[in-house]
Amino acid sequence: MKEVTKAHRHGTGIRRREVVQAGFTGLLGLGLADVLAARSASAAVTRPGAPKAKSVILIFLTGGPPHQDMWDIDMSRPAEVRGETKPIKTNVPGIEISEHLPKLAKLADRYAIIRSMHHASNEHEFGTHFMLTGVDQLPPNAKFFATRADWPAMGSIVNWARPSRNGLPSSVIQPTYLNNGYGFSGQSGGIMGGRYDPWVVDKDPSKPDFRVPDLQPAAGLTVDRLDHRRALLSRIDGNRKDLDGIADVRQLSEAHGKAFTTLTSAQTREAFDLSKEPQSLRDRYGMHLFGQSLLLARRLAEAGVGLIQANMGTMNNWDTHGNNWSQLKDRLLPPLDRGLSALLEDLTQRGLLEETLVIAVGEFGRTPKINATAGRDHWGGVFSAVWAGGGVQGGQVIGKSDREAAYPDSEAYLPSDMAATVFAALGIPLDAQFRDLQDRPFPVATGKVITPLF
Repeated sequence: MKEVTKAHRHGTGIRRREVVQAGFTGLLGLGLADVLAARSASAAVTRPGAPKAKSVILIFLTGGPPHQDMWDIDMSRPAEVRGETKPIKTNVPGIEISEHLPKLAKLADRYAIIRSMHHASNEHEFGTHFMLTGVDQLPPNAKFFATRADWPAMGSIVNWARPSRNGLPSSVIQPTYLNNGYGFSGQSGGIMGGRYDPWVVDKDPSKPDFRVPDLQPAAGLTVDRLDHRRALLSRIDGNRKDLDGIADVRQLSEAHGKAFTTLTSAQTREAFDLSKEPQSLRDRYGMHLFGQSLLLARRLAEAGVGLIQANMGTMNNWDTHGNNWSQLKDRLLPPLDRGLSALLEDLTQRGLLEETLVIAVGEFGRTPKINATAGRDHWGGVFSAVWAGGGVQGGQVIGKSDREAAYPDSEAYLPSDMAATVFAALGIPLDAQFRDLQDRPFPVATGKVITPLF
């Protein structure tokens, strides 16, 4: 398998706050203007028929989870591939998953497992770029760190196609921003520009003092004072005609207007207020980062946010090069099992599962052969993804890997197929075209819908 150029090295990238922050956010006292910039497209996106999903929750297992130790266990594989994890039966005959996922084993009728996901990179940065944007190869001039040459994140396409009308952001990344001293690509608007960047909330919602900083006015800053600052900013914007030719700072006034709306929106504050949930439900999810991030994702979906990306840990959290099985058993799988099972049950009980598409996947899988430190290394040759809700038919396995869990032994599904399926579920036409900062048209999706899911 051909590998992409190595990428674990130093570099400098961009974050969502760096483009239009200087001077303006300090004057208004907000900090959202660069995130909630003008999301309405110059040409409206038409959506024939009713979409299957109102929201998508993308559970991103950053670092690359071992598919052959979670969702694709086969005890007949060679010993150097098989590993230590034993399978357990689920509530669907013939489907088995990891013994460390007992709660999810009881809910297999509610989700589908794709065992033949594939792309051509073994690098975190590029795999992240592929999976979060839905491209199968790097765009021209893209780097291993975030730049404006990146393909837009799926959340950015949602921002463009389904602009918020209720004060809430259209897409949110939480509770971490993936970086290694440089931002990982795939988390921004990329070639679309900063006005379509998802809103990043990089705070742990399991902490007692969890607040969304961008929603907290500075001390003594009342709504009346915000109104005054907004009027002052409007006058200043009127004198900044020199900005009109700079692509990524266009429509600053609209950006600040949306920032102001979000800051003062009771619906936004309500959506992020986990104290509104009974403690018993919070405990069901687990009072840890995994569980409370998924509970927050459910609240945001219920409030109408189009795409919520919930990163299960900080950068490369699932990167189990050593002690793979002890890490899975003790650190990684118990909170995922508890949080994801609670999410599926909670969505079902609230009548939200059919209108909320849930996906759990990492940037790739792990190597078939066990390494010298009882771990597995990076592997994009084949990996698994779990899908539920949004019209997905649960209780099925789609595709399969080969005997060594190294490559697909059936039809392979690519990142572009995942993105096409997400957009189709949300009612975004796959032949729609967005425009980049140079006003060039690009297709929303290049893959095909994974029809066996539905």
